[in-house]
Amino acid sequence: MGDTLEFNEIYQEVKGSWNDGRLRFSKQNVVYKNNKTGKVDSIPAGELSLAQWRRVCLGHGIKLGTSTGHVYKYDGFRDTDLEKISEFFKANYKVELAEKDMCVKGWNWGTAKFSGPLLSFDINDNSAFEIPLSNVSQCATGKNEVTLEFHQNDDTEVSLMEVRFYVPPSQTDERQDPVEAFAQNVLSKADVIQATGDAVCIFKELQCLTPRGRYDIRIYPTFLHLHGKTFDYKIPYTTVLRLFLLPHKDQRQMFFVISLDPPIKQGQTRYHFLILLFSKEEDISLTLNMSEEDVERRFEGKLSKNMSGSLYEMVSRVMKALVNRKITVPGNFQGHSGAQCITCSYKASSGLLYPLERGFIYVHKPPVHLRFEEISCVNFARGTTTTRSFDFEIETKQGNQYTFSSIEREEYGKLFDFVNAKKLNIKNRGFKEKKGMKGNAVDYSDSDEDQHDAYLERMKAEGKIREEGNDSDESDGSGSDESFNPGEEDDEIAEEYDSNASASESSEEGDSDDEGAKKKKVKKAKVVKERKERKPRKEKKPKDSGGPKRPMSAYMLWLNSSRERIKAENPGISVTEISKKAGEMWRQLGKDEKEEWETKAGEAKRQYDKAKKEYKESGGGSSSTAKKEGKKSGGKKDEKKRKSAGGDKDRDRERVGGNDSFKSREFIETSEDSSSDSDHKSKAKRKKDSDEEEEQAASTPSSSAEESD
Repeated sequence: MGDTLEFNEIYQEVKGSWNDGRLRFSKQNVVYKNNKTGKVDSIPAGELSLAQWRRVCLGHGIKLGTSTGHVYKYDGFRDTDLEKISEFFKANYKVELAEKDMCVKGWNWGTAKFSGPLLSFDINDNSAFEIPLSNVSQCATGKNEVTLEFHQNDDTEVSLMEVRFYVPPSQTDERQDPVEAFAQNVLSKADVIQATGDAVCIFKELQCLTPRGRYDIRIYPTFLHLHGKTFDYKIPYTTVLRLFLLPHKDQRQMFFVISLDPPIKQGQTRYHFLILLFSKEEDISLTLNMSEEDVERRFEGKLSKNMSGSLYEMVSRVMKALVNRKITVPGNFQGHSGAQCITCSYKASSGLLYPLERGFIYVHKPPVHLRFEEISCVNFARGTTTTRSFDFEIETKQGNQYTFSSIEREEYGKLFDFVNAKKLNIKNRGFKEKKGMKGNAVDYSDSDEDQHDAYLERMKAEGKIREEGNDSDESDGSGSDESFNPGEEDDEIAEEYDSNASASESSEEGDSDDEGAKKKKVKKAKVVKERKERKPRKEKKPKDSGGPKRPMSAYMLWLNSSRERIKAENPGISVTEISKKAGEMWRQLGKDEKEEWETKAGEAKRQYDKAKKEYKESGGGSSSTAKKEGKKSGGKKDEKKRKSAGGDKDRDRERVGGNDSFKSREFIETSEDSSSDSDHKSKAKRKKDSDEEEEQAASTPSSSAEESD
């Protein structure tokens, strides 16, 4: 028999939800670690007083009781585990593991027994079901019945809302009401928050980031009371998982983070973290509402009746003593700027990522805490918009992925060394080590800048072809009198397509096969799209200073109303970062929220149209319109002059080139222009022009053939 027994996939019921974890029996204690929350339950071996082996829904389970009255239940064991666990208990704990049967008759009439924090409903001395009284949120009484209401768990698909017990009247003791006695037994162990007595201390007007607002925090012995202008929250200390004290990057503020399970609720919103923001320069003198003897007996030197110091130190010190949890602070990590955090963005908000000794925590909206033991792998990815930043991706064992983007590239080396030292699995480690650039912030592990990019090469080639096509079009339309010469074109083709220019010279001296191949190349290279005539540049509309101003869009209306809020949430943010963040926030808005601003924009548009109409009717804007028409008419005249000049050059080109096999598009355009001009003349003049064209056709047979075609 070894010193320890360990079991994986052991389940613990928490408010109707099964949470898996690991259970370890050792000679000193029994330790259970929840895989979901990381919470650890430790039971000293000397306090164990009860151990039962039971058949439950998930196979077999163990029920452990302590001398202090606590009860722990763990399910998920196999039938074969009974023997070795029983021997281990006898040898190390001196406690016998007794087998206990559950009642499965389905009767609803039995005996209610209160044993510590459990209410057991027994039938014939066998338990039918048990209710942890810590799950009870309210207890109400009637004439002969007691109603129990329960805390709800968001992780469960089906929740138990209430249970009603019928309590028959007592025949023996008439002085005590059995219904009231039943209710008092429930309330003595139930998790019902009652603000009885005075608060230990009160902190006034503390700035809270989640939930946002200013709250008075009243510290009671068993719970924390947040009192705000709109909402009140009561937080039992039993729901506090962890405490964090994190310095801000500006070194002037401090975050105090309280992790909660179950979270506090505000409508349909759940707050798993309570984040308080303090200034380091703010001091306070605190006096506890207790006598010095009570303070010494209750807190054992952790607190004193009169204390003074920084406000964040006082709050964290009081919370640590009452909750009895350690405060987690950043470890040895230091970023490029010397801060213990990294500026990044998660979803649509900018915040700070803190690498801790056992995990990562991101503040503040939304807060995220990831423990190393639940991380499957991490990935360093290149930024999607710029190479000045990179993304840090974390994938959990449950399949969830968290992407922290817009991290400055100078932080890459520090963050990579930290992750590597913590032995976390890095997805793209191989590429970085192959490059041998450890700690270099210029190249990232998945950067493909030095690799061949086929798409980029194809786009460059297409752009080069387009530029050459434009150059050839410009040379054709430049107005030169040179005719098309296939022999000279071959030299240009050889320079563009062959490996060297000498290949074109050797091909001229070759046989007929080489000439045929050359002609094919020429035909392929000459396929160039005709260049369209450029349209005249549009003139800008003259600005009418007296007219009504154009209405703003829905986005601009929303931005003007949200700019101050963005500045308040992100102190010290620049103008460009405000625009970037506003764009991200606008994309995250729901359809209903956008519809409100679109309605306002539509109303502003209607008012603008109405004002513009009234302005025009009153004669406004007429002078600017006249100027605009004058510019248009002038532009048309210039265009006609350019066309007529181009027509004369085309006629000269026709006279020089007498080749019947070549037909230029300029000649066709000239003939079309001449025919369109003749339509505006009189009938007699048109007849005379046609006679002249016939005489010209007789003198030039090539042109007459083209006209007949």
